[in-house]
Amino acid sequence: MVLKTRWTLQAGLQGLGLGLGLLLFGAPAPAATITIACGSNGQDHASCKRHTDDWARKTGHTVKLYVTPSSTTDLLGVFRKMFAAASPEIDVVMVDVVWPGLIKEHLVDLKKYSKGAEYFHFQAIVRNNTQEGKLLAMPWFTDAGLLFYRKDLIAKYGLRPPKTWDELALVAQKIQKGERTAGAADFQGFVFQAKAYEGLSCDALEWLNAFDGGSVVDAKGAITVNNPHAVKALQTAASWVGTIAPAQVLNYGEEDARGVFQSGKAAFMRNWPYAWSMGNSADSPIKGKIGVSPLPSAVAGGPRGATLGGWQLAVSKYSKNVDAAADLVMYLTSAAVQKERSIQGSYNPTLRSLYSDREVLQANPFLDELYKVFQAASPRPSTVTGLKYPEVSESFWNATHEVLSGKATAQDSLRRLEARLQQIKRGAW
Repeated sequence: MVLKTRWTLQAGLQGLGLGLGLLLFGAPAPAATITIACGSNGQDHASCKRHTDDWARKTGHTVKLYVTPSSTTDLLGVFRKMFAAASPEIDVVMVDVVWPGLIKEHLVDLKKYSKGAEYFHFQAIVRNNTQEGKLLAMPWFTDAGLLFYRKDLIAKYGLRPPKTWDELALVAQKIQKGERTAGAADFQGFVFQAKAYEGLSCDALEWLNAFDGGSVVDAKGAITVNNPHAVKALQTAASWVGTIAPAQVLNYGEEDARGVFQSGKAAFMRNWPYAWSMGNSADSPIKGKIGVSPLPSAVAGGPRGATLGGWQLAVSKYSKNVDAAADLVMYLTSAAVQKERSIQGSYNPTLRSLYSDREVLQANPFLDELYKVFQAASPRPSTVTGLKYPEVSESFWNATHEVLSGKATAQDSLRRLEARLQQIKRGAW
């Protein structure tokens, strides 16, 4: 279908939600077809389609959605294969918070399109997305690990939301026993992400932080993971498997854990904030029964570790329609779109102003507390390890999975992990 082109001038700061359109002078731009990779689950797809359709109507362009794998590890593999072939197949790509340094050679500098809009976003994320002075991605939404729980079951058994991991084990065990006695034979105390992939690195880093076990590789590049606190953290997590968590948790990603929790078959779940809106959807069996809190600490009053997550939008330098693709990125990361996504899908904004927006806070009552979690969330050691981060993370999640599955002790696994990381480092990151 041939679409008429038109001259447009959309002024205003993107950070204030007015949008930054293409500034076209001299000759009208031809209509383009833009392909975007913007999520794997149904909610991601629906939200992305709604907003890209809006942009297409406003600009006269066409947008196609690229269906992505659910695993972030697999998604990075898709993008790397595409970049290696200099393929123009995907114009706009989703970028995990740990990826800018890994794929920087393949992304467009967005500074001439942003017109300073990046200064309205969390600056830590903007710095993360800036490599060698180039703004390679715009913040889209941010994340940190949270504890979801059944507040109705907490009340039913006269308990309180746990503040330490030991308390969680006790509370989860009591609720699990009670629900199974009442006839729910497959009810679980706790579900989380424990299959061997990037999600397990996120979970395990939270356990290490809570137990003062470090960050695998510290900010100076030293390998610190082989220490008694890290051993204790992994031993504690391993004790959940087969007791308050099912053995199948060893194959769970985010959506697997959410599926169990949202079906009403688990008391607690570790997941990202997106699970809030899905758990409270009209057809959810546990709508209105979900509580949210920061993740537990190792000891009362101790650090409550949360791994920093989140996604950005970037333009592939192999795109044949860079200007239109960049305009789509600026539209999708605008305040107006981020606000709607936060209200409808509990995607956490990267624009500071939205954390005091009444409608956003009404839709996400935990967001005020989550703002503090974001401020203290721990980044993965991707910046310091650079291009070697994928190897570092894979080694970390495999070592952790060995412990959780009972194939190795925490001491032996972390000792081997330390040696493996030394091989990967080879003197310098």
